[in-house]
Amino acid sequence: MATFFSWFRQLLQYLRTLPAIGILCLLIAWSLPAQAATRIDAQLEQQVLQIIREHPEVIIESVQAYQQQQQQKLNQVRQGFLQDLKTNPQTIIGESPTTGSTNSKIVLVEFSDFECPYCAEAHKTLKQLLAKYPDKIKLVYKNLPLTSIHPQALPAATAAWAAHQQGKFWEYHDALFANQKQLSETLYLDIAKNLNLDLVKFKRDRTIATPAIQKDIQLAEKLAVAGTPFFVISTPTISRVVQLPDIENILANTK
Repeated sequence: MATFFSWFRQLLQYLRTLPAIGILCLLIAWSLPAQAATRIDAQLEQQVLQIIREHPEVIIESVQAYQQQQQQKLNQVRQGFLQDLKTNPQTIIGESPTTGSTNSKIVLVEFSDFECPYCAEAHKTLKQLLAKYPDKIKLVYKNLPLTSIHPQALPAATAAWAAHQQGKFWEYHDALFANQKQLSETLYLDIAKNLNLDLVKFKRDRTIATPAIQKDIQLAEKLAVAGTPFFVISTPTISRVVQLPDIENILANTK
């Protein structure tokens, strides 16, 4: 046992560059004989905890180092995304719905949720910006339904995707936000009828919409998007995550 703790104390010096909690758990598991794998010896546990109490800075520094590593990885991913958006935007746009100028050098990517009240407010502002700068901006819509708090977000997204297959995404999108408090299967069908969609195709397409929506969600997760709405803008001079109030300033100052 003394040999183990001598080795353990030496290993603490290396924990500053590793995820400490996971390593400590592994150390406890590896120190036990196989037949005792299902229980932790109380005395050993207390001794290990005592060492941790004597060296709390190791845990703190290790966690901080791990967080810095994760942030660096995220920054690299975001920089790659921004570079692609600037040099080859179609790789980012893919088959997502777009509106605004088809030839615009300014691309605004929005991650949104049809049940999110903040997205509904952002929708009003974006409509105004598109009307004010019709030749300056291309808006790209990406789905990020926050299903843990918005039960109708995913059903609404599948309905909008189905409308997109008939060239009516933006009309459907606007109707969803205009009736956000009434999101339901009845509303989805009523909007489809009002837009004169082929209802048979609409219903069928809704059943196959999930992979496309999931692709947007995976992109959002890759970029560590924490909430909606979330915006990324690319112009001839900049490419970055942007807040909604800043978008008009960028548009006004871009030739």
